[in-house]
Amino acid sequence: MNQPLEKPLFPPYVALLIGVIAVSSSAIFVKLSSAPAPIIATYRLVFSVVLTLPFLLWNRGALAEIGKMNKKVWLLCLLSGAFLASHFLLWFESLNYTSVASSTVLVTLQPLFAFIGGYFFFGERVRPLALSGGLLAIAGSFVIGWGDFQVGGMALFGDALALLGAVTVTGYWLVGQYVRQHMSSFAYTLVVYTATSAILVAYDLALGYPLAGYPAQDWGWFFCLALFPTLLGHSIFNWVIKWLNTTTISMGILGEPIGTAILAYFILGEVVTVPQWVGGLIIIGGIYLFIRYNQPAKGVSPGEQAPPTPKKLA
Repeated sequence: MNQPLEKPLFPPYVALLIGVIAVSSSAIFVKLSSAPAPIIATYRLVFSVVLTLPFLLWNRGALAEIGKMNKKVWLLCLLSGAFLASHFLLWFESLNYTSVASSTVLVTLQPLFAFIGGYFFFGERVRPLALSGGLLAIAGSFVIGWGDFQVGGMALFGDALALLGAVTVTGYWLVGQYVRQHMSSFAYTLVVYTATSAILVAYDLALGYPLAGYPAQDWGWFFCLALFPTLLGHSIFNWVIKWLNTTTISMGILGEPIGTAILAYFILGEVVTVPQWVGGLIIIGGIYLFIRYNQPAKGVSPGEQAPPTPKKLA
């Protein structure tokens, strides 16, 4: 299954930046919707699948590729979908118990789990300067949310859910990092989004959430969530993860709170606070240090960085 890695048609780091800008809109659309969090997550993925399906007419090779998937790849794609569904459910549910700032900051701890997962599953090493940049960016996230942190009682339960959300989304990226070396982005994305949708629908039915009866504007926000943060965000990450590893993508996603704060200023009229400005600058500096000093894969330039082959799955 190991094949020479082809050169990307588009600069991976530019694609990562576009994806981060797109996912920054997620919290805005969620806040504008009045539907329960699990329903928002469900239709975000269902609409993503619906919007993706017509492209099968243009990319018929993906359908043949899906038909030839072996049992191992199917199981890995289902595992990836389970991780993604769990991430959305844990993160959205955490917002019912703790503050938005607390939840968002804890979810952005995913690079720490990516460092660990990348080391054990892919044998990745992070240079000291790159690691310091990663820790600096994480510290910037804490600066942004520190004033709104809640501790104790149900807030602590919500914080735990958010932290588990960081673990599950890291699992999603790690599985994708492996599978995408042997599967096209379109086929992988379609299979994983379909699996995630099925899991979320089953969750809604099990807990008694109605699948219909929501205001017309909510359906518009569901569509926006599918189009922007999912298809133009997560789908781009699914493409770029063939060249940039889980740790690098997790680091890039730390820029999401910055984009969200800017969008909230223009769309929701929210004020950008001094801690947000300071934390944002710290995050940008940390991400720059990480990308500048991160060790690229052997034989691949930094602009075309490729994840190494997993030690335990190859």
